[in-house]
Amino acid sequence: MKVKIDADACVGCGLCVTTCPEVYKMADDKAVVFVSAVPKEAEECCKKAADDCPVTAIAVS
Repeated sequence: MKVKIDADACVGCGLCVTTCPEVYKMADDKAVVFVSAVPKEAEECCKKAADDCPVTAIAVS
């Protein structure tokens, strides 16, 4: 599983970081993905973070 954040859409609310710190972190005022591939044990929280993103800036594939 891979995940990408649209930096232009991200508003930096930090919800994804709170939901799934294994995959997301804040860099300056935007969220970023700091893993090249989502670990199997973090897939569920990664998807939840994408679903809960208030501006739908997270794409999971």
